[in-house]
Amino acid sequence: MIVNTEKPSSYDHLETMSTTDILLAINAEDVTVPVAVGKCIPRIEALVDGIVERMKRGGRVFYLGAGTSGRLGVTDASEIPPTYGVHDKFIGIIAGGDGALREAVEGAEDDPEQGWKDVLRFHPTPEDTVVGISASGGAPYVVGALRKAREAGLLTACVSCNEGSLAGLVAEIPIEAVVGPEFVTGSTRMKSGTAAKLILNMISTAVMIHLGHVKGNRMVDMQLTNAKLVDRGTRMILNETGMDDYEAARNLLLQYGSVRAAVDSLKV
Repeated sequence: MIVNTEKPSSYDHLETMSTTDILLAINAEDVTVPVAVGKCIPRIEALVDGIVERMKRGGRVFYLGAGTSGRLGVTDASEIPPTYGVHDKFIGIIAGGDGALREAVEGAEDDPEQGWKDVLRFHPTPEDTVVGISASGGAPYVVGALRKAREAGLLTACVSCNEGSLAGLVAEIPIEAVVGPEFVTGSTRMKSGTAAKLILNMISTAVMIHLGHVKGNRMVDMQLTNAKLVDRGTRMILNETGMDDYEAARNLLLQYGSVRAAVDSLKV
């Protein structure tokens, strides 16, 4: 049986299509992705709640994947510190190591032992969570790590685009967004990658909100890494406190290093 992510495209003779037709067709396919993701919300919810419970006791999340899936995991994890000021809670691991972020590492996803070995470098505990990311749900690197992680008592989940995938059978919480055939047959960096990106955004954002790193709708613990973010933080302080002196608010932000700390300093 051919898995969904490997089924032939609904379009053919792509090389004869005009640029307009190619773009319209890709867009038409992309529109279906949020619908597929929406059907996964109950399981995403279960995962978020499980992560939050464990993180309150010191747990972490390991995103684990190969190729595009691994890159998406590393990207989502790497955006947590600057966005929410939280370090070492979301950890992205890609088959083949960091070099695989830019260049494909041949055969990296085919070793069923290496994924768990890569997690072991971080001394995992049962309070941690492993989220295996695999478009097909069959990457041995991911499946093997999920199996070992579950045996070790960690919470396990998978993000894939095939119903009843091997990763889904191994993981405690299978999240399977069935997006159907890709526009270019088997090119899972397209709809499958978009689905994974959406799901990872939902997971990490919801977790950070529940853990108190958002107030109202603002990122009160974001890192002040550039002028735009300093300006944003300053305006957040003005809105939160009722201050009308931009420079005073900016100086307060720079003194305390975060919107939360700056606002709290005025409450003392």
